[in-house]
Amino acid sequence: MDNRQAIGSWLSGPRAAAEEMGVDFGYRGERLGLPPSGPGSVARFGRRLGAVAIDWVGCQLIAYGLIAHGDLGATGNWTLAVFVALSVLTVATVGFTPGKRILGLRVVAEDGGRLGVPRVLLRTVLLALVIPALVWDRDGRGLHDRLARAVQVRM
Repeated sequence: MDNRQAIGSWLSGPRAAAEEMGVDFGYRGERLGLPPSGPGSVARFGRRLGAVAIDWVGCQLIAYGLIAHGDLGATGNWTLAVFVALSVLTVATVGFTPGKRILGLRVVAEDGGRLGVPRVLLRTVLLALVIPALVWDRDGRGLHDRLARAVQVRM
């Protein structure tokens, strides 16, 4: 093997090296029975991150203006509380938060149905801890979605 080829596989990562050896990972969501693209496919990370950012900014505005009355010191904690409440209420009832709706995403159970309140609560608490959302499986789902047996899909 040429040294340039070895360096290329090292820079590309283990998945690229495994694919070069013939391992077929399939597309994201294939193991869940989801389509490779379009409505019902697994949502991409950038779109999910954008939805969380929209929700977070909205929750900050609510916390700053309506709850903390302009006190920046109290806004941070209230923002998290409003974010958790918003996520639990909206995902449990309609399947998406305002940010997810704006970006065309929905949270569903792995079998395609709705998530129950306990699973939405588990998912939201884990999301509020941030760390589980930064750990992904091969389908691109965060640990919070995987533990709640949920998946974010495109609408």
